[in-house]
Amino acid sequence: MSTCIAIVFGGDSSESVISIKTAEVVFQHLQDAPFEVRKVWVSREKWVAYEGQNEYPVDKSDFSYTSDSGKIKFDAAFIAIHGTPGENGKLQGYFDLINVPYTTAGQFEMALTFEKAYCNHLLKEMGFNTPPGEFFRINKPYDIDQLAEKYGFPCFTKPSKAGSSFGITKVKSKSELPEAILKAGEHDDVIIIEKAINGREITCGVYNFDGETKALPLTEIIPFSEFFDFKAKYEGNSKEVTPAEIDQNIASTIQETAKKVFEALNLNVLARVDFIVDNENPYIIEINTVPGMTEESLVPQQAVAAGYSLSSFFSGMVNYILKS
Repeated sequence: MSTCIAIVFGGDSSESVISIKTAEVVFQHLQDAPFEVRKVWVSREKWVAYEGQNEYPVDKSDFSYTSDSGKIKFDAAFIAIHGTPGENGKLQGYFDLINVPYTTAGQFEMALTFEKAYCNHLLKEMGFNTPPGEFFRINKPYDIDQLAEKYGFPCFTKPSKAGSSFGITKVKSKSELPEAILKAGEHDDVIIIEKAINGREITCGVYNFDGETKALPLTEIIPFSEFFDFKAKYEGNSKEVTPAEIDQNIASTIQETAKKVFEALNLNVLARVDFIVDNENPYIIEINTVPGMTEESLVPQQAVAAGYSLSSFFSGMVNYILKS
């Protein structure tokens, strides 16, 4: 059998619904690639590989499965899990132990970027521009009055470890703050509060599988709601302009900053860096190390704008890790 690639999807978080969409898009666009491709569901309940409608238990000792055609051992993993365990380093640690390459950064780097509170703190220490904010644990004492006075309104509350805008609230008054914190606490016990920056939301994909770190064309996100929430991301409730219609000097600054972040955090293969641009001043608001690959997602838009087909883009990611 030729080289066999697992598209690993599912996971144990509220983002599993997005993972299913990502996996299907990647699977469809890798059909013409020079290797075999299987979808592999990974969750607490089960690990199974799919051949058509049939599913087969995965042997975790070597990341293989056995079907009527014999034993199939995967040579690499295209990680399409948003959230745990694909975006927080857990799955990467497993693959490191059994020597299977994968399409993300390493275990430590994934764990760090998934914990937004600590990642943002490190970025500030490195000299990158991030919105004023802090984090605290919901199960420890915190002072609503003090937070309101320090960050004002509007501000954002969000869980440290969650994606796809789950648990995020744009808070407009002190009376809304307690409920917003509790909403974030449904997803994580570490809560981030940040001053809202009034500006344009710009995002930039970064990759290094062509031999050097490169930035993709920018996308401007114009949400129809208060901010780029779940509906804006996945249900068409936003306007997305790729390439972004933005001053070239600012665009270059954003792309260079995104590349510097990618390299400073020792990321690999692909990531997306999100910004809010206040006048000419870009603030880093989030780093996504397993960006969505659905038809509505941002990085696929940017890849096409850069001249890639999605088939060549995804194949490039896989070929890179097979050679690394």
